[in-house]
Amino acid sequence: MAALDRDRFAKCRGLMLGGATPGERAAGAAAATRIAAAAGLTLAQAIARTEAPHRPEPPPRPAPPRPARTEPKPPPQPITVAELEAQKRATEAHRRRMAAREAKRLRALRAEQAAYAAEARAAQAVRDREWVEARAK
Repeated sequence: MAALDRDRFAKCRGLMLGGATPGERAAGAAAATRIAAAAGLTLAQAIARTEAPHRPEPPPRPAPPRPARTEPKPPPQPITVAELEAQKRATEAHRRRMAAREAKRLRALRAEQAAYAAEARAAQAVRDREWVEARAK
């Protein structure tokens, strides 16, 4: 005899009581009866057990605390002036590289824009000449 599956029984009982159609309610009653029978109970006994408050499972026990360090953590070493200067040089070198890369990108962009503008001016000059010739006729 298995234990009563309370969750499944509650779902089937909900369908049995609140089904939208008589067929759904009948199917819910049949399923609830099968679940109760699997637990060795009648439908009335299963309903009585599920209406009685049951004790929830206790929460899981917390993990045991970790042991503390056996040795204290060494204090941080102060940074030296030489290390600060090296960091500053590295940062400045990085910034110079990034500025040079950006300047190169901007030069290429401006050259591309200038070529496009020259092409547009040439095309406009052709259209202007054609317009003047058409007006002159």
